[in-house]
Amino acid sequence: MPTRNKIRQLIRTKRQSLTNIEQQQFSNDLLSQLTARADVQAAKSIAIYLANDSELDAMPFIQWCWQQKKNIYLPVIHPFSPGHLLFLHYEENSDMRANTYGILEPKLDIRLIKKVNEIDIIFTPLVAFDQTGNRLGMGGGFYDRTLSSWYSQYRLENEGKNFNERKLTKPYPIGLAHDIQLIAAIPSQLWDIPLPEIVTPTMQYKFNIHK
Repeated sequence: MPTRNKIRQLIRTKRQSLTNIEQQQFSNDLLSQLTARADVQAAKSIAIYLANDSELDAMPFIQWCWQQKKNIYLPVIHPFSPGHLLFLHYEENSDMRANTYGILEPKLDIRLIKKVNEIDIIFTPLVAFDQTGNRLGMGGGFYDRTLSSWYSQYRLENEGKNFNERKLTKPYPIGLAHDIQLIAAIPSQLWDIPLPEIVTPTMQYKFNIHK
């Protein structure tokens, strides 16, 4: 099995080879996928990301959320707790800054922070995923730390239940990825948090991660 870094290198290269036309089409396809979901339609607070490194672009979906009067939150690297994220309210006129990775994020303002357990849905970026819901990120562990408490509660409440019987614990995480980011298997680590769902431009995958 390839190492995690080899997988990252392979999938990022594939992702970066997508043309602008393909990226735009996939972004529009994602919009159609997400806006048809009942949980998205019902959600009032949604955390999501701004695309970087040829990630699946969710901006058309963000704009739809604004039109629907939903509150959008973006991840911000925590200034005092290394490896952790804060989520700040994001609007069209938000004051933005580039973080240490060159990714735009709202300027830190404690008045704009939303507690993680008050967010309805967190849409997470990822580098690769497999058929069991394992997610491989860029290696910083930011979302694994963010979702660790959620995962413990989710497993406790859904042990022995199938997907359709599950109880939803806030914040419900859903991964977003290009179809080409699916691989056969990801070598997981103890701290990795799998995802119950991953949405691509053409598919919506559901996983029984509480087994």
